[in-house]
Amino acid sequence: MESVTAVKGLRVDVNNRQILSIALPISLSILVPQINMLTNSIFLGRLSEEALGNAGITGVFYLIFAVAGNGMNNALQTVFSRSAGSNNPEHFKTILSQGIRISLVFAAICIAFTWGIAPYIMQQVADPAAYPEEMNFLRIRIFGLPFLYLFQMGNAFLVASLNSRLLIVGFMCEALVNIVLDYFLIFGNGGFPKLGFNGAAVASVAAEITGMFVVFAVIYATGLRKKYNLLRSFKYNRIVQQQILKVSVPLVAQYLISVTTWLVFFLLIESRGIEAKAISNVMRNVFGISGVFVWAFAATTSVMVSNIIGQGKEHMVLPLVRRIMFWSLGLCLIMCGLLNLLPHLFFRLFGQSEAFVRAGVPVIRMVSLGLIFMSIANVWLNAVTGTGRTRINLGIELVAITLYMSYTWYFMKVNYISLPVAWSNEFAYWTGIVLMSVWYMRSGKWKGNKMLPDKELPTVT
Repeated sequence: MESVTAVKGLRVDVNNRQILSIALPISLSILVPQINMLTNSIFLGRLSEEALGNAGITGVFYLIFAVAGNGMNNALQTVFSRSAGSNNPEHFKTILSQGIRISLVFAAICIAFTWGIAPYIMQQVADPAAYPEEMNFLRIRIFGLPFLYLFQMGNAFLVASLNSRLLIVGFMCEALVNIVLDYFLIFGNGGFPKLGFNGAAVASVAAEITGMFVVFAVIYATGLRKKYNLLRSFKYNRIVQQQILKVSVPLVAQYLISVTTWLVFFLLIESRGIEAKAISNVMRNVFGISGVFVWAFAATTSVMVSNIIGQGKEHMVLPLVRRIMFWSLGLCLIMCGLLNLLPHLFFRLFGQSEAFVRAGVPVIRMVSLGLIFMSIANVWLNAVTGTGRTRINLGIELVAITLYMSYTWYFMKVNYISLPVAWSNEFAYWTGIVLMSVWYMRSGKWKGNKMLPDKELPTVT
């Protein structure tokens, strides 16, 4: 692997080439695990329709903790990028070490919650027939969390240090392990034990362990560890840890609230039968595949906004966000267009009946419209993240979630019309997000937010 020896400029420019140089590698790195999850669902769909439906509930449950880690990852990227923009790369080693400390503590809390408290919650809300299988799956799946968090920490550093092209190595290795082990462990092929539904959990944990080892191997092999003096000390540093927590806690809360309400939505769908559950799990994959560019440009927004602010060029933030928004919208339209041209082909990947396909097509149309709204709103929301004012992110999320849950409750419990109408709740959510985020960014109230001091950070033991 090519060694990184020369000192590379860490300040970004506001142009299409810079945007795409960050966003496209992130897109590819996001696409690989989405294909990974899609493959999981394809294998489980061929196991049984019940397994495909149960994968929706367990997938969203795990997603709650995964996106909490993504909140920490985004916070770390913001802090990294501010240091990069202000030309203080000497902070990198301390930021990464403190991020790893925080993430491992949080992972331990999440594992304890899943084993000790989650069974009581799931037993009350899940389908009694599905509960034992779902809970057994989660007890295995949750042990991948600390490795996922470490993987995310390494990726946050690569993106903020403008080495996003290296992300694909870890994601490719992770996906390959997951797909191969799915094939062997779900069905018992190649002399492996037939674990059925739990085979997907074991495969995913093994894949996350692989991803973690690979991303840090990349950091070592490319010379980035030596260049930035990384991973030498994990001693407690009060200044950096407080700053990471200040930025990350509102983001983690925002992500937890957002995905927890999605879990509530899936639990409400559970009362509408096995087919509705299975179709909705397929929709989760649609969000993953079609949202690849949306999430990539959203991540690019937070990184570049933070970097530009670190350079003292606050006047360039809004033109930058608008430019990224058009890229996000344009590529999302292409993805959704392809998906809607071939919806029957997509649904048949899951090995279900023609009736299942007919029921799913109207839902995929509705979800595609929601994705278009999301492609705009997510960029503006991540612009707020890039300013470091993550308490505003949390406030925006709380208002939008209130709209989302009110809408969802009405069309799921009070006046259920159809599954496509139930999935139209995405419009209420993303409309609220974009209106509030655009207003805040245009208000200029985010200006003047300083993060870390412009000097070497002391190590406090």
